[in-house]
Amino acid sequence: MWLIVGLGNPGPKYEYTRHNIGFLTLDRLVGETGAVTLSSSSFHGELFKKNTTLFLKPTTFMNQSGKSVSAVIRFYKIETERVIVIHDDLDLPFGAVRFKKGGGSGGHNGLKSVDAAIGSDYLRVRMGIGKPAYKSQVVDYVLHRFNPEELAVLPEWIDHAAQAALALTRHPLDVVATRYSVKKPAWSRS
Repeated sequence: MWLIVGLGNPGPKYEYTRHNIGFLTLDRLVGETGAVTLSSSSFHGELFKKNTTLFLKPTTFMNQSGKSVSAVIRFYKIETERVIVIHDDLDLPFGAVRFKKGGGSGGHNGLKSVDAAIGSDYLRVRMGIGKPAYKSQVVDYVLHRFNPEELAVLPEWIDHAAQAALALTRHPLDVVATRYSVKKPAWSRS
């Protein structure tokens, strides 16, 4: 069994913010695969299933995402190595897609929460959102909605990341990283 998690904040206020790119990508995955909804409030999130893959959108806020992830992996007895977390990454340019297993949180509160709950030995789909000019602007930047130019290229970028996440359930990390990593995206104009 695999678990693919999209990180984000619940509610319409955060729907198209940079911090919610994980949610947007997970929505695409659920739609493309035809995953069905599993009902249980004990998971603190929206849970879907298609074949041997679970898809999770934690309904906790970002800094409590680990609560939802740990509840699902305990119930379904999923090994941490079979968890894939899709998240925004300030250290990558807008539209980039990179992959890694384990490592630090880079200051990302969602990853800090997941790390505290299950350890850090899981796969990550890192979606670059760029960063503001000053560190003091980070909170406003990640919680700000995508601008019109970014919105125009979101579908292609999200499709690419969604396909990469699915590929991680079938192929080794190095193969997926070679095939799907994007350093300077063609769809990004920045």
